[in-house]
Formats: sequence, structure tokens, C-alpha cells
Amino acid sequence: MRFIKYIQVFLISVWVSHAAYSQKVTVKTQVQTTVSIECTADGCFGSYYGKEFIDGSDVAHQFSNTMSAKVGDKLKELYSKDKYVKVDFTNIDMSTEGMGSGMVTYKLKIPFVTVATKCDAYTSFDHVGGWNHAPSLPRRKKELSSLLLPGESLDISKLKKTPEGLQEYWIQWKNKNTQKRCNK
Repeated sequence: MRFIKYIQVFLISVWVSHAAYSQKVTVKTQVQTTVSIECTADGCFGSYYGKEFIDGSDVAHQFSNTMSAKVGDKLKELYSKDKYVKVDFTNIDMSTEGMGSGMVTYKLKIPFVTVATKCDAYTSFDHVGGWNHAPSLPRRKKELSSLLLPGESLDISKLKKTPEGLQEYWIQWKNKNTQKRCNK
């Protein structure tokens, strides 16, 4: 399944000054943002191309949210088809080209590995991260704790970093609704 989204039209405000007056001019420009995600039985692969920040919000980093949702959906889909997998944290690949230029290409590869039984599988996925700041892992662990099966814990990757400053912890767990029969 492919997921592609286009966002266009950003407003740029410019103040034009002259000795006798000031006037605000708004110019519409076409800036295309492209998000592409493809998920298979082997994992989810995708990219974001567009603005790095809009009004101080790190919109490029929000691609991690989009990818996490797609990965979680694919894990559940595979589980429902008796294909038991989990995310292969070791081989997650992240790149962020153009950071600091205003436009960035953020590429992400989240591979899966097959596991032996349905109770070895994971069916939920998320992340915590940030650009040029350390992720708040303790806060995220607390937020996700209510989603766990009794006796289970979050499976958390080592901190992944790109040379341009993106830092992510990737998190997977057994979905308490999907895998309720795996309750310890």
C-alpha cells in the first residue's frame, strides 16, 4: 500500500519599508511537500520532502509520527494473517539530508523480522525523538504504559541519530487488544 500526500501553498509575509510608509505584502508561493510510504511483509519504507519548520513547528520530524502509525497498522495486518513479525531495531535506517537549509529530505526504513510464535510478535509501534534535542524517553514510557498487557514491557531501540541532528528512540509492544491471548 502506498501513502502519498501533497501539501501546497505557504504564505510568506514581507514587510516593505520606505521612508514615508510601511506596508505588509503577502506573497503566495507554491512549495510542495511530498510524503511517500510503502509497507510490505518485509517492513515499511518511506520519505518526506518539504519544509523543515513551519511557524516554529518541526513539520519534517512529524514524518516519524506518520511512519509509526503505518508501521503499527502493518504489524497488526500481518498478525491477523498469522504472519508473526517484529521491527528489526538494529537495521532501522534514517537519513535527513538538507537539515538547516529550510527544505529537508527525511528517509526512513523500518524493517521487520519473522518471529517463532504469535506471542513473540509485536503489534504496536511508536517513537520519541527530536531534532537537535534529546528525546524525552521517560515521559514517553509513562504515556505508553497504559497500553501494555499485564506483565509486559516496552521494547525500546538504542538511540538512533542522523549526522544532521535527528534523534529517535523507536518503541514496540504487544497491543493489549490484538494480543490479549498473550497475557502472561
